[in-house]
Amino acid sequence: MFLITDLIALLAANLILTQALGTSTLFIAAGSRKHLLGTALVITIFTTVGSGLAYIVHHLLPEQYADFTLLCYTLIIGVIYVLLLAACYYIGGERFEKYRRYIHISAYNCAVMGTLFTITEKSHMYINYGTLISWVEFGLRAGAGFVIAAFILTAAYRKLNSAKVPSSFRGFPAMLVYLGIISMAIYALK
Repeated sequence: MFLITDLIALLAANLILTQALGTSTLFIAAGSRKHLLGTALVITIFTTVGSGLAYIVHHLLPEQYADFTLLCYTLIIGVIYVLLLAACYYIGGERFEKYRRYIHISAYNCAVMGTLFTITEKSHMYINYGTLISWVEFGLRAGAGFVIAAFILTAAYRKLNSAKVPSSFRGFPAMLVYLGIISMAIYALK
C-alpha cells in the first residue's frame, strides 16, 4: 500500500497541482478528451526535453550572467517549439494543421517554464538534483503529473459546467475551487 501511495504522491502531487501551474491549458485540455492526450503528450515532451537542456544551460552559464536564465530558458522552449513544428510538418503531412495546435497551446504554457525554474531551484536546495538524468526525470514526472491532473479535471469538467451549478460560479471559478480541493487532498498524500 505504501508503494501505491508513494507513486500517486510522486506523480500527481507535483508542481501542477501543488503550485497550480498550467491551469489554463489544463482546463482547455480537460474540456475535450480528444484534445487531452495530444496536449498532455506535447507538454510532457516540452518539460522533459526542456529540463535536459536547462541542465546544460544551468551548468554552462557563468554565475555573473545568472540574470539571463529567463532568456536562456525562453530560447530553449523556442528551439523545442520550432523543432516540434518542423517535425510535425514533415512527418504529419496533411495532419499538420490538426496537430500544430497542441504545440501552440503547450509551448509557452506556464507549466513548461515553471518546470524549468522549479528544477533549477530544487538543484540549489537538494544535492540529489545534480545530474542530467535527475533533471530529465523531473521534467518527465512534471509532464506525467500534468497528464494525471488533466484526467482528474476531465472527470469533473462536465459536472462543474452543468446547469446544476449556479451560472455565476459555472466554468472557470468552479474548476479553480475543484482544483484547490483536489490539490489539498493530493498534497496530503505527500
